[in-house]
Amino acid sequence: MTGDAPQTMPPTGRQLTVTDGAGTTAVVTEVGAGLRAFESGGRAYAETYPEDVRPPRGCGALLAPWPNRVRGGRWTWEGAEQQLALTEPAAGNAIHGLLRHVCWTVVDQTADAVTLAAVAVPQPGWPQPVRVTVGYSVAADGLTVTIGAQNLGTGDVPFGVGSHPYLRVGTTAVRDCTLHLAATTAITLRDQLPEGDPRPLTDDERTISLRDARLDDCFGGARPDPGDTLVRHRLTSPDGGVELWADPAFGWVQVFTPHDLGGNGPAVAVEPMTCPPDALNSGDGLVVLGPGERWSARWGLRPLA
Repeated sequence: MTGDAPQTMPPTGRQLTVTDGAGTTAVVTEVGAGLRAFESGGRAYAETYPEDVRPPRGCGALLAPWPNRVRGGRWTWEGAEQQLALTEPAAGNAIHGLLRHVCWTVVDQTADAVTLAAVAVPQPGWPQPVRVTVGYSVAADGLTVTIGAQNLGTGDVPFGVGSHPYLRVGTTAVRDCTLHLAATTAITLRDQLPEGDPRPLTDDERTISLRDARLDDCFGGARPDPGDTLVRHRLTSPDGGVELWADPAFGWVQVFTPHDLGGNGPAVAVEPMTCPPDALNSGDGLVVLGPGERWSARWGLRPLA
């Protein structure tokens, strides 16, 4: 019996490229609907990785229907105790939602935009189905990411989302960059989970030199400057920069500087989130969707001269 040779599938599935036709390009993965690359004008503004490996350190991942960690994977919803799978087994937590390792469906694609969808189905620790969509579009001024959610179930369900891009400015080493945060509070973490009340950030603390930074910290109170409508975090260098802008719904941001991502010194993840770690327990920032109810918000990347 003869037939076509079986096709192989890379760990992140198909690579979906969108371009404005004038030098601004993004690559989105079918598995996880993550951002694998973003370039404009011949410069990379997000860290990338080979398509034949899983995303290292959550590189570019979409985090839904909750971002960050749930303590012990345990939480309570409408009087019922929930126990999620412990997807961070060493620490005994559930981490970054339910959709990072599933194959998403492409629902619409043009040359400069692609939209994918997946459903977080009811399962141990998760009570109602939530359909999540994410659209990536590029233009001369950068990348826009539009995230949507709809409750497909018969009861209320909480929802939170985040994204996990690692920012860069072309070939400039991250250690030579400075991070400027729009956050106004710092959240004390113990074993990467909140402990105590947030404390105010000073103006000096909102500007972080990445020369010797070792961060895995959460910041809150992210808000637009007076007269603006968007939250704006910026990574700058002597040779330009990149802005991560977001709707005010993304009121939290996690900053992570691993030294084992790529070979150019530390990397810096700037993760816009709609809620902080362990929000399924605290309720902070959670959106509650009624049956059939929808929610949507945007973030994006804009190169800076």
